[in-house]
Amino acid sequence: MNKYRSHNCSELSEKEINKSVLLSGWLHRKRDHGNLLFLDLRDHFGMTQCVIENNNKYFPVLEKSKPETVLKISGIVVKRTSGTENLDLKTGKIEISIKSVEILSSAKELPMPVFGEQEYPEEIRLKYRFLDLRREEMHNNIILRSKVISFIRSEMLKLGFLEYQTPILTSSSPEGARDFLVPSRLNPGKFYALPQAPQQFKQLIMISGFDKYFQIAPCFRDEDARADRSPGEFYQLDIEMSFVEQNDIFEVVEKLMVNLFNTFSSKKMLSEKFPKIPYEDAMNKYGTDKPDLRNPLIIQDITEIFNRDDVKFDIFKKLVKSGSIVRAIITKNTKDKPRSFFDNIDKWAKEQGASGLAYFTIEKDEEIKGKGPVGKFFSQEALKQIMKICNAEVGDSIFLACGNKKEIEKILSLARNKIAQSLNLIDKNLFAFCWITDYPMYELDENSKKIIFSHNPFSMPQGKLSELNFQKPLAIKAYQYDIVCNGIELSSGAIRNHLPDLMYKLFAVAGYTKKDIDDKFSGMINAFNYGAPPHGGIAPGIDRIVMLLAGKENIREVTLFPMNQNAQDLMMQAPSEVNEKQLKELSIKKDIKN
Repeated sequence: MNKYRSHNCSELSEKEINKSVLLSGWLHRKRDHGNLLFLDLRDHFGMTQCVIENNNKYFPVLEKSKPETVLKISGIVVKRTSGTENLDLKTGKIEISIKSVEILSSAKELPMPVFGEQEYPEEIRLKYRFLDLRREEMHNNIILRSKVISFIRSEMLKLGFLEYQTPILTSSSPEGARDFLVPSRLNPGKFYALPQAPQQFKQLIMISGFDKYFQIAPCFRDEDARADRSPGEFYQLDIEMSFVEQNDIFEVVEKLMVNLFNTFSSKKMLSEKFPKIPYEDAMNKYGTDKPDLRNPLIIQDITEIFNRDDVKFDIFKKLVKSGSIVRAIITKNTKDKPRSFFDNIDKWAKEQGASGLAYFTIEKDEEIKGKGPVGKFFSQEALKQIMKICNAEVGDSIFLACGNKKEIEKILSLARNKIAQSLNLIDKNLFAFCWITDYPMYELDENSKKIIFSHNPFSMPQGKLSELNFQKPLAIKAYQYDIVCNGIELSSGAIRNHLPDLMYKLFAVAGYTKKDIDDKFSGMINAFNYGAPPHGGIAPGIDRIVMLLAGKENIREVTLFPMNQNAQDLMMQAPSEVNEKQLKELSIKKDIKN
């Protein structure tokens, strides 16, 4: 028998009553009843209640033991007395009558308790992450993560994919986020980069003649932290397939996601066939390419209304004449909402940096009219036209925003979520997936006013290649797509450009010379010259998938050892100083100006 335990702390039941057992685990909590001391012993598997009488020689030992002390307990399984059962525990009908105790490891006074799920500051939780991970909710989140990854691997193999590992040390690329650089000792003055994604390598795997690839891939990006993005590193399900079109990728990913989410969550799916929404439609209807389809509110363009003579809303009319647009959000049957509801939305919009949101409610007595601060500026005929455009009815309310396209998209995307939350319109028991498709190949950088790639530079443009108009690059669309769930982008993907001549032309539009391509992407561009199959892929984020399944809003809650907002590991004290000898070996001198 194992010298530490005969059973784990979730294993015992009434079947073992009167048996001698050996358990080991952490002292979760204790309750002193004077002549009796009750304690909960916890291990990875669960909890068992143990009890010791004050005439037992080990009573003083346990009485002095602090929470999280590691104990080995031997005793007899006994049935709990009637009324003291805990049916929330697997072991809730029994307890252990303690015969002997051995302290395997003592614990100091805790900086944060493991018992209970109260919130603690991030700094404490991350510095003592090993304690944070002992808490039931966090422990279960990490177990869920492990099970999700195992399930994904199994499903991918069933779908005919094989797993390959790509290099961690590679070359720096000019696109995307900032690289993490690693100095080369053997090649002084030169640097490796940690891969932002296995993008080039997975394409090279296809060029090497392998048909379907996947990998649970670590990725490294020197980016600022967000709720849905860890600073430094993250994991993704990296997928690539040969001889495929866009819909072939969709079919594989939809099948995987449906099976995965149905297996690990009791929530329903809005649709098991994910709707495909062109990028332009997403921006017009939702103000974002990450729409939460659980939210029924739709944005409508009503700019044309402000060309009417019977609309007297002069501020908006002047802005429209100078090139601004007006878009609206309609809320159904909100005529009975108090004035404070509308004013609070307007105030909130100003706090977001917008000029606010105008609003009115459509009413009817003898005729249709607008009730609210700006309702008086619209004639009955103008209101009827708004109702027709927006599919609005008497009793509905309309929020308006005016400005340039990007400003309007930003504020109305946020307002759409804010209003839906205020009206309790979002069903928390749903997963709503969708595909965002038909991304523009290029966009205009607002600062430099130069043409840049809008998404993935290695994508295949849409349309006949012989008819592409490189003189109007902003009109070129690409076979690029995102998968989104509940307003969270899980992944971007694309059908890849596998033609070297086309790659040179596409990169030239964004200001890259042939030499730039040959230098920066030498491995891939060279491989394209020796027969590359049409191929495409995608890479859903593991962290974000688990975050959704666990019902968490911060990726830190499903990551073992995350960094803080400043990309610091408070537990391991990284990043840290290195000594002069190490720097000398790497031919590096520090030149830091404070």
